[in-house]
Amino acid sequence: MWRRVALYGALLAAGTFALQWLDYQRLARARSGEIYIFLVALAFLALGVFLGARLFGAARPAAFDGNPKAREALGISPRELTILGEIAAGRSNKEIAAHLNVSPNTVKSHVARLFETLGAKRRTDAINRARELGILP
Repeated sequence: MWRRVALYGALLAAGTFALQWLDYQRLARARSGEIYIFLVALAFLALGVFLGARLFGAARPAAFDGNPKAREALGISPRELTILGEIAAGRSNKEIAAHLNVSPNTVKSHVARLFETLGAKRRTDAINRARELGILP
């Protein structure tokens, strides 16, 4: 937001500088009214394009909710969901255990339960199944 405001300020300052520079030139003395009208029209055009894009642009996609109905139906706990996200991030069981401050055996049991719940044999199968169900983005 502030970058755009600064950009418009810089563009208007550049336009003002250009008008002052042209004001001392022969062309600007003879045609200053037309140049001012052109620059004002250009500024309004830019403002109209900006506002039109903001108001009538494509709607932002809805925030990812993780399909709570599918999680409840499968019985995936919040901790298992966290571990599933860590698996999707590409972490090993030891890395997940260190990140969550739990035992590697705890992570193994959660991963085994996730595989059983999702009907997966490998980590990639579990991730793909979770994405199909909308549990993972």
